[in-house]
Amino acid sequence: MNKGRPSLAHGVVEGIAARIRQGDLKPGDRLPTEAAIVAEHGVSRSVVREAISHLQAAGLVETRHGIGTFVLEPPQQTALAILELRMGMETEAAALAAARRTEAQLAALRAALEDMRRAQAAGEPTVEADVRFHRILAESSANPYFIELQGQLGKLLSLRERPAGSFARMHHEHEDIVEAIARQDVDGARAAMRTHLSNSGERMRKPSL
Repeated sequence: MNKGRPSLAHGVVEGIAARIRQGDLKPGDRLPTEAAIVAEHGVSRSVVREAISHLQAAGLVETRHGIGTFVLEPPQQTALAILELRMGMETEAAALAAARRTEAQLAALRAALEDMRRAQAAGEPTVEADVRFHRILAESSANPYFIELQGQLGKLLSLRERPAGSFARMHHEHEDIVEAIARQDVDGARAAMRTHLSNSGERMRKPSL
């Protein structure tokens, strides 16, 4: 297997997902042809097909045989279903992280939080640092199953940006999680994560929050 293929496919996925987030590709629009994507990204057809399969799995596009691949409406119901799964998993992961985290992991959580703030201030996407924050939190739980599941969720979450207008509130929620973990407050970390995920659900339903 070509070890470079996953990273090449990820680059194509990120490029197309960014165009969807920015509105360059709207629901109902057809993606450029496979040949056009090959030429634009300088990758092979097999890499493009792999990237399209990831976009399909994330619910961002659908391929209609003999016609092409089209952008779907925002998959809110899918996102909410994922959030329900996260509610059960990440609240307990946060509680375990408060009990088990190392000083290095606490520093990494704070660094991810600061990277989110910097990206927001620069007008850049914050999603990469956000996904990293939740991955480090799962790692801090020292439970390999939480880590593995968070890795799978991160692949889906990395394709979507948070709703506009919600960053300040979201950042404060992340700070509450980190501070509870810093003081090794198990119940506080669990509650802070539950509040964050509950509010995330409200932001999906009402993006102005």
